Amino acid sequence: MKLQGRKGSSNIEDRRGRGGGSMFGGGAGRAGSFGIGTIIIMVVVFFLGGNPLEYLGIGGGGNQATQTTPGERGEDLNETGSYANIVSVTLQETENVWNNVFPQQYGRNYKEPVLVLFSGQDRSACGFASAATGPFYCPADQKVYIDLSFADQLRKRFGSPGDFALAYVVAHEVGHHVQNLLGYSQQVNQARQRSSKEQANAMSVRLELQADYLAGVWANYANRDGQLLEQGDIQEAITAATAIGDDRLQMEAQGYVVPESFTHGTSEQRVRAFTEGYRSGDASKAAMDRYFSARNL
Repeated sequence: MKLQGRKGSSNIEDRRGRGGGSMFGGGAGRAGSFGIGTIIIMVVVFFLGGNPLEYLGIGGGGNQATQTTPGERGEDLNETGSYANIVSVTLQETENVWNNVFPQQYGRNYKEPVLVLFSGQDRSACGFASAATGPFYCPADQKVYIDLSFADQLRKRFGSPGDFALAYVVAHEVGHHVQNLLGYSQQVNQARQRSSKEQANAMSVRLELQADYLAGVWANYANRDGQLLEQGDIQEAITAATAIGDDRLQMEAQGYVVPESFTHGTSEQRVRAFTEGYRSGDASKAAMDRYFSARNL
């Protein structure tokens, strides 16, 4: 990414160096009641880019006070090339794109999300946030949450180095914000309440692939209008998308795959979704609806 001289977003809430209390709001004893199997599944959900709290069915907690603890804030947001700077610049670039796209395509203004940087643990309106939950978007407060240690996981655990691999993750989470603003998230949540577990998982896959598609659309606009990309950037995103496919992660974790349990899509599906978004740059309502249809699963 061409980061030098680029402005970072003002919608960054830097909570690094603060702690958010016990994980489940009930003290350490309750956390200890979860077995090793549950913990393993939570880790797998994290590697899929999701929030393990959804697996446990835990929500709320957004109104509980966050405790401040001593600690360094870490990398400076203005330190070019640092994880914090990559995240901040990427968020600004998503704002540039979606602020233009929304009036053109949807006839209304874009409401920018806030991105929360935290270290260790924190609280969102959707529940507890920790390094183990990975990056996630909370529709209840319209904020993206990320512990920058995930960038190291992306590089070391998933073999996906490069600034644009991290940018892809941020753009994907902002894609969930776009879905929320356009009503797709609400459609899925309502349908889930009337569906079986397998059907609900399939709907989740559809939502995640559309977010990947939106990340690709963003990359198209950001490069066309802002000349953001450098050679190799798209391959970095493809490598990251490949690494976090449901099939690949399940195979690594347990040696076999269970397609009906997929919640984010296979490696091939995720790569195809991002690539199609990048190649088409089509953010129209018709394209969004078409990509949301079952034929893309």
